[in-house]
Amino acid sequence: MTHSQKHIIIVEDEADLLANYRATLEKHGYRVTGLGSRQQAEQFFSAQMADLVILDVGLGHDADAGFALCQLLRARSATLPILMLTARDDEIDVVSGLRLGADDYLSKDISMPHLLARVAGLFRRQSAVQSSPADQPIEQGDLKILVDNLQLYWQQQLLDLTVTEFWMVQALARYPGQVKTREQLMKDANVYVDDSTITSHIKRIRKKFQKIDPEFDQIDTVHGMGYRWKP
Repeated sequence: MTHSQKHIIIVEDEADLLANYRATLEKHGYRVTGLGSRQQAEQFFSAQMADLVILDVGLGHDADAGFALCQLLRARSATLPILMLTARDDEIDVVSGLRLGADDYLSKDISMPHLLARVAGLFRRQSAVQSSPADQPIEQGDLKILVDNLQLYWQQQLLDLTVTEFWMVQALARYPGQVKTREQLMKDANVYVDDSTITSHIKRIRKKFQKIDPEFDQIDTVHGMGYRWKP
């Protein structure tokens, strides 16, 4: 199967790693452009976009360059798949990346088959959204979800959710009271991340609801199992 129509940008300042990622992705049919600095990336993205972007967090002497690029790209496109790639994989970095709109967060020691699975999953999600038949809006009390538009309202106010966050809420709210495991949420959102990253997504989602409604408590944590939307 060829993915030649899909253009992936990798922003990574370690030349050997960049060459490795690039060779792997090109071997599987993707068109890949490699960029080595924040300046190169900003110049490139000012002229054109890609189908998916992989960003190293630290570029040269700028330890947070990838975060800045993520914020720039997310402001331009709500649906562009963005993967953060870093040697720094502690909780603070993960939350920072997700807060700025990244879809996924990968450690640099990830295996190539695992990287390919993450990339393919995000492209599958894109295809599913584009090809799916029109869905009826989902309404649960103060919640309204316009599935076709990837828009979600709470108390008639639009939430600023990433695509990954949107699909997680939609998966929970579609079946109130039903517990969704972290694995099921990953499948529904077409992301393949570790449990702590799912937890970080849920934290971010709750905070976004609470900005509108400080009393929001619709998403329950079911310890040892997962999460549910209260019926």
